[in-house]
Parts: sequence; structure tokens; C-alpha cells
Amino acid sequence: MARSAQQQPSVGREKAEMSSEHTPLLQHVPVDEQRERYSNARLRRMCTIGLITVPFLTLAIVFVCVLLAGESDLFGDDPESSIASAIDYLPHPAWPAGNGLDYADLKDILLSTPSAVKAREWSQYYTAGPHLAGKNISQAKWTRDRWEEWGVKSHVVDYEVYINYPVSHRLALLDGEEVAFEATLEEDVLEDDPTTGLEDRIPVFHGYSATGNVTAQYVYANYGTYADFQALVDAGIELTGKIAFVKYGGIFRGLKVKRAEDLGMIGVVIYSDPGDDGDVTAENGFKPYPAGPARNPSAVQRGSVEYLSIGPGDPTTIGYPSKPGVPRQTTEGKIPVIPSLPVSYAEALPFLRALNGLGPNATSIWSRHSGGLGYKNVTYSVGPSPPAVTINLVNNQEYVTTPLWNTIGIINGSIANEVVIIGNHRDAWIAGGAADPNSGSASLNEVIRSFGVALSKGWKPQRTIVFASWDGEEYGLIGSTEWVEEYIPWLTDAAVAYINVDVGAIGPDFAVAAAPLLNKAIMDVALQVPSPNQTIAGQTVGSLWNGHISTMGSGSDFTAFQDFAGVPSINVEFSGSPGGNLPGGSGEVKGVYHYHSNYDSFAWMDKYGDPAFLYHETIAKIIALLAAKLSEEPIISFNATEYAVGLERYLGHLRDGVKELLDTTIAPAELSTECSKILAPLTSAIADFRAHATALDSQSAFLESAVAATSSLSSRLRSQIYSKVKVTNAAYKYLERDFLYAPGLDSRTWFKHVVFAPGIWTGYAGATFPGVWEALEYGDEKWSAEERNKQVRRWVGICADAVAKAGRGIKAI
Repeated sequence: MARSAQQQPSVGREKAEMSSEHTPLLQHVPVDEQRERYSNARLRRMCTIGLITVPFLTLAIVFVCVLLAGESDLFGDDPESSIASAIDYLPHPAWPAGNGLDYADLKDILLSTPSAVKAREWSQYYTAGPHLAGKNISQAKWTRDRWEEWGVKSHVVDYEVYINYPVSHRLALLDGEEVAFEATLEEDVLEDDPTTGLEDRIPVFHGYSATGNVTAQYVYANYGTYADFQALVDAGIELTGKIAFVKYGGIFRGLKVKRAEDLGMIGVVIYSDPGDDGDVTAENGFKPYPAGPARNPSAVQRGSVEYLSIGPGDPTTIGYPSKPGVPRQTTEGKIPVIPSLPVSYAEALPFLRALNGLGPNATSIWSRHSGGLGYKNVTYSVGPSPPAVTINLVNNQEYVTTPLWNTIGIINGSIANEVVIIGNHRDAWIAGGAADPNSGSASLNEVIRSFGVALSKGWKPQRTIVFASWDGEEYGLIGSTEWVEEYIPWLTDAAVAYINVDVGAIGPDFAVAAAPLLNKAIMDVALQVPSPNQTIAGQTVGSLWNGHISTMGSGSDFTAFQDFAGVPSINVEFSGSPGGNLPGGSGEVKGVYHYHSNYDSFAWMDKYGDPAFLYHETIAKIIALLAAKLSEEPIISFNATEYAVGLERYLGHLRDGVKELLDTTIAPAELSTECSKILAPLTSAIADFRAHATALDSQSAFLESAVAATSSLSSRLRSQIYSKVKVTNAAYKYLERDFLYAPGLDSRTWFKHVVFAPGIWTGYAGATFPGVWEALEYGDEKWSAEERNKQVRRWVGICADAVAKAGRGIKAI
């Protein structure tokens, strides 16, 4: 389950001109003849260098001298905690240098060890057979054994979770008593793609779908978003008692089913429309996979329909781990009670054609509607179908409580209560999963193998590093969520950051979603890793990246860390252009990605996704260097000012929403004033937070210069500096935790973060200040205008309190 983040304002470097894969390797640049600017140029350069470096070194020397004198209040100490009373303690004797290996040498290892050849080997293993959640213990043990071989102590952790497996299904178009069309609900077996023909291949189904046998008229509902269904209601289309026929895309599939259920519909069918595949379509002359890069018409997207934005993980143990003997909750409101099935566009055609000319056309309901099957005689009429033309949807599922298995590896560091966690999920809906998730799995193996090389040379990290191969992600982030819920006290105390990789590589475009604290760190790392695209010699991932960083939503294993535990998280990947149109450096068109289909296979990856596996290798280098940066550098590589900038931007979006709320009740001349009054507590708190964040980052930079000057000092003096480093690191480490609100969001109490959550009706895409937005956007369904206004103000106050608490937390140092 890969996240699909909604586009957010770009966070990164602005470039007047940026190289791309289309930039020529050599360019002719006319220049004037070089001329001597000044006499004594060498002397002038030396003076300039001196003027820059001397003040910097002077500050560091002054700091160290103050330490030698044992009298300083540079960091706001009271006499009892002054440097003179510092404890003579260091994480290891060589601190701040590396333990057993210089940081520079470690980075060299992490850049030189990951191998495309090895990543290809790991991909072949993971994709050779089915590995559905709860049915892949052999892979869990194999993964553990490889990590142990590379020197990383590892073990398998099990949870007992409530999930479903398919038994039987049917999807038929009925005309009266006659069967007009019977869907096979099968993907074609391809001679060129061996895993598509495995006898034990997994049937098409939805995780957490309801068992049911329903027959009813049906309605075409576009993407099945909240707004799409509302447009049908507004147009007077009767939905109660009918089946929804919708496209994949736009929002998380479970929320399509939820909204249909809320509106009284009795079933949902979801198909993949080639209109969402960009230019790479059969209509445009591209042959379908495997002969060409277009979508195979029989491809079916499986996936979970758990209500992910209400609460991920085992739906019977929301908030606590699914261990043997724990109380089990009702699943009401967490998974659907109406059945659903996925279908290919080839088998969707008869159902869509049967609606031709019935009811309004889709473009009269949704002005921006588009579809890719017009050339197949589909008019995209909404319906409903006539009373005699119905769908029979049969979905039989077996629900069981069964073990699933996380593989956990640990490299213990010198600082016990500072931990960096790196994770990828291993389970897939299909035998393959070459992109989702096993491009990430293969790359994570290369990360761990690289750290294993460093361990063999005597290295030990400053901070502990934990590696995780999660099970059950596809059903609803189960393995990671249960693990976080079990270890929440330890994570609250020790976790520094979580790095996630899901779909590691399906294209050339570097994509990031992150908590703002990590923005600077990933930008720095991206500039250090060479890009596989060398159309200009020396290009790095960072030099080709547009610098855009999305907000955290959901859809992958970072969710429990960021939204429940308050651990700053980041997701990294190499993706393709929207719709699967992936232009390569030589001008060839790469293939449409068959998400959650049998065609997300090793054969597809080897031909279209990442044929040389160079992007697998590169994402491994990105993850390894980021983990090293977060675990090795004496001062945690966070930037609080970036968080302040983000909060200001999110406040701007919120201001627009509040104005829209007030627009019907307040005179236009008073709109801005009244909006400012409502948002005043949050505006003030963010302003204060920015001042404290700027001060913390400045202090961190000054302390970093002092650390750099400590190499020749005694262990006692270094321990005195380290005592200050610990305080600064604690401020950074706990900052994200201060944005947690213990009662949680009103309609989904599992989500504790007041700044970030998945959108309640999007699932994948991130919402900022979600408590306020939910009162703004959906409050009219349950409250009067007066009560809605009151709830908006209440959530503004809750968010302001959290921001103020975070500001006080970093001010206190």
C-alpha cells in the first residue's frame, strides 16, 4: 500500500534553472576571455578566507575557554546545573568522533556498498511466490537470517490479528432473469510473466470486505469521493438500495465503500480506468503489457477497504497491541458492512456500456470528469440502470484471528535513549509485489548489508538503529501499528525519527513526504547521492529533485509513528510521472505501473519499472545516508524553524477555510477582522513558536561549532560539552511529541497529532490542523451553524495550546 500524497506547496530550494534527464551532457557556453581582476589576487583570497574563518574559530575557542574556566551561563543554566557540576560522562571515549569508524569513512561505505545486482537478487526472492499477510513466515525467517548473516541481531515478532481471506466471488450483469455478462474476475496468465500463472496465485478481493450476496440496480459514481457522491445526491439521483460502480483513484478505496454505505447503498464495484494512465494508453497506440507499456486490460487492483482514516491496525484492538488473550472490540464503524469487489477495465466495459444513455452524462454532474474508455463505446452515463438491469455481487470471505510476523533487527548504539527506526513492509496482495512493497524490501536489505560492512570494521553507531520488515501493511498498516502500540512507552522516551520506504523504485522521480523537522536533513542527503541519471556528469539526486516535500498523510507504515506516537517520520521513494507516463533519459516510454495487480511482477520491473535496478541501489543509498546522519551526528539533524514555516503555511490555508465558513453570516467588510479574531490564539502561538524555534536552531549551530573544536580536549571537558548536547537533542527529540493531543481527534480518537493526520475523506493525502478542518468541512452534517462555529473555535484553541506547549518545550533549554 503506497501513499499517494496530495500535492502541497513545495518545500525546498528555488532554482532559476534546473538540470533534468533531458539536459545535454555537454553544452557550449560562450565566455569572455579571462582577465585579472585585482593585483595580488592570491593574497586577497587568503585574506578573505581568514576574515570568514577567524570569527567562526574565535567563537568556538571562546566557548571552549569558558568551559575550561568552568563558568558559563550561555545556555541559561542556573548555578546548580552549571558546567562546573557536569557529570564526567561520554557516550564513548572518542565522542564526538565516530565509535570505531570515522563518519566520513562510514558514509563512504554506505555509498559504495549498495548494489543493483544484489537488489535484483533480493527482488527475485521476494517476488517468486505469494506472500499475503499472515501467510509469509518463511519470508520473515529468511529475512531474519540474511540480516543475521550481515551482523545485525534480528528476531521475528508475532501478533494475532483479525483479517480475512477470500473464499468465492461472483460479479454478473443481469437482464431480467438472463445473465447478460459474467465476469471472470481473473487476470490473464501471461507466458512472458511466469508468476501470473502460479497455481496458488491470490484471487482478486478486498481486504476487510464484507461477506454478502446482493442484487440491485447500479449507478456510475465517478471516483466515489465524498464530493462525487454529494453531486449525485444534489442532482436527485436515488442511491439508496443500489450498487455503486466507481473508478479507482482520488481517495483511499475504503472511503469509497464507506460513503456508499453511509448513503444507503448495498454494494460497491471498483475498476481501474485507463484514462488515469496519462498518455500511455492503448487508445494512443501503445501496446498493452507485456507487448508494450500500456495497462493490461485484465489488470485488477486488489487492496484493503478498512476505514484507514478512522483508525489503522487490527480493527478489533484499536489503541493496543493484538497479543494473545487481549479483549477484542467490535468492528462497527471500522470496516464495511456492505460487500465490494475489484474488477479490470476489460470486464467493467459491459457494465458501463449498459448505462449508455441512461440518466445524465457524467460531465453534467462533474464538470471536470474524464474517462479513458470513450473509444470503447462508453458514454459514461450515470444511470441508474433500469429495474430489470441489475448487478449480482457475491463476496464470500473467511474472517480469522491469525498470527502475522514482523522481522526486527537492532544495532545497539552508544546512547541508549536515542533511537532511529527504518522500516518497509514485506507482505503483498499478489505473488509479485516487485514495486509494492518489495522494491523497498530489496533496497532495505542493501541498507542493512551496508551497515553490516561497517560493523565488520568495528563501527558502533552513536544512536541505536532499529530495522523493521513489517507484515500486514496491506490490510491496514497492521504490523507497524501493533508494534508501535506495544512499544509506545519506549518510543515516547527514545525514538528520534522513523524512515519509511514502501514502493522504493518504479521510476526516476525522487519523491518525499516528511515531518518538517526532517526537511533540511533529506535535502542535505539527496545532494550527496549520485543520480543514476548522468546526462550531466556529477548529477546528484538532489540536483535533479524539485525539492517538493509533501505533508504526511497515510497509506504506509509511517502513520502510527507520526500520528499516534509523535515520532517525526519521512517516506522516500523513486516514483514515476502522474498516471504512469515515465519518460526515460533516452526518450523511451516506461510502463504503466500495475498497482496491486499480478503484473506488479519481477518481469514487469525487469522490463519497465527499473530494468537495471539502479534506482533500487540509489534509494538504498539515500536511506542509509539519512540513517547515518540521524544516528551519527552529535547534534540531531533537525531544523525547528522549518516546522515554524510549515505551521505558518498551514495557518494560511486555514484562514481561507474560516473565511468560507463566515462568508454566509458575516458582512464582507468584517470578514477578515472576524477571521483574525477566531484564529488569534493560534496565530499568536505560531509566532511565539517561530521565535523559540529560530533560537533553538541558532543555539544548535553555535553548539555544533563548539563540538567541532573539542577533538583535543580532555574527556571531562568533552563530557561537559556533551551535557549541553544532550539537552539540545532532547529538545529536538521531544518536539514532535508536544503536538499530540491525548483525547485524539473527535471522530477518530486513535489519531493524536493536532497538526497532521490523513484527510478523513481522502485517507492517503495529508490534512493539516485536521481537527479544525473537520469542523469546517463536515460540521454542518451534525451541528447548527452556531455550534459549528463554536467547535471551530474549540479546535483552534486546542491547536494553539499544543503549539504553545511545543514552544515552551524548546524555550526551556
